[in-house]
Amino acid sequence: MVAVVYSGSNFANWKLAQKQHVVRSFKTNGISPFASDEKSILFLLNKNIHLIHHAEEIKKIYFFGPGIASPKHKQIVYNAFSQFFRFGKVIVKDDIYAAALATCQDKPGIVCILGSGSNAAYFDGKKIKPNHFGLGYVLADEGSANWIGTKIVKAYLNQTLSEELEKKFTDKFDFDRKQILDKVYKQPQPAVFLSSFRGFAKDNMKDPYIAELVKTGFRKFLSLYTVPLLQENPGTPVYFVGTIAATYQEYLHQTASEQNIYIANIIKEPINNLLTHLNKN
Repeated sequence: MVAVVYSGSNFANWKLAQKQHVVRSFKTNGISPFASDEKSILFLLNKNIHLIHHAEEIKKIYFFGPGIASPKHKQIVYNAFSQFFRFGKVIVKDDIYAAALATCQDKPGIVCILGSGSNAAYFDGKKIKPNHFGLGYVLADEGSANWIGTKIVKAYLNQTLSEELEKKFTDKFDFDRKQILDKVYKQPQPAVFLSSFRGFAKDNMKDPYIAELVKTGFRKFLSLYTVPLLQENPGTPVYFVGTIAATYQEYLHQTASEQNIYIANIIKEPINNLLTHLNKN
C-alpha cells in the first residue's frame, strides 16, 4: 500500500492506495516543520484512525509540504513519519515539487501555488530550479489565503471595511481587538489563524472590497514571481494549484491577462494528479 500526502499550513490531503486503487481519502491538520516539531507530528499521526488501521500495510509514503527546503526541516518530518510507518519507506519533498508533478508531469513549466501560502518556480521536467522565492507568511505569501486574511483583519481593526462588510464580519466572528492581536502575536501558528478568514472572503467574493483585494494580491504575485520566471523562460506554460487559485480563478485569469500571461491550467487539489503520476513511475 502507498500513502500520498499533500499538505498546506491549514490541512493535509491524504490518499491511501493499493495497486492504483484508492482505499482511503481523508484530511488531517496541516503538517509543516515551521509550525510543528517531531513530537506534535507524531501525535497527529497517532490519533488518526485510518492511519492506525493501515500503518503496517503501508510500504511507501510520499509526503509533500511547505517548509521542506532545508535539510533540518526535512529531517523533522522524515523522523516523525519513519517512527510511525515502521515498515514503510518515507520520501519527503516540498509542495512546489508536488505541484510541478501534478501539473507539468515530465515536461517543463512554470508552476505557481496560491493556497494557504504562495510560491512559484520553474520546473525543467525533472527538477525544480532553485530561486529566492517562498519567504513565508511574514515576508511574502502575496495573494494567498494568509495574505488575504491579514488584509481583512487589518482593515477590520483599522475600521476601514465598509459598514456592510464590517457587520458581516462581526456577525460571523466573535473576536474583539485584544483577542485578534493575541492570536496573531502570542498564540502558536498565526498563519493558520489568518488564513482561516478565507471562508469569509469566499462568502463575500463579489463585494467590491474583497474582489479588489484578491485582484491586488494576484497582481503582486504575478509581478513578483510569474513575470520574472517567464522572462527567464519565455514561452513556458504557466500552471496554478491551490484553493485560492481555484476559488478565484475568474479574478486570476483577469489579472493574468492584464500582464499578457496565459494560464494553461488551474488545479484546486494536486493530490489526485500526484497519485496518478506516482503510480506511472
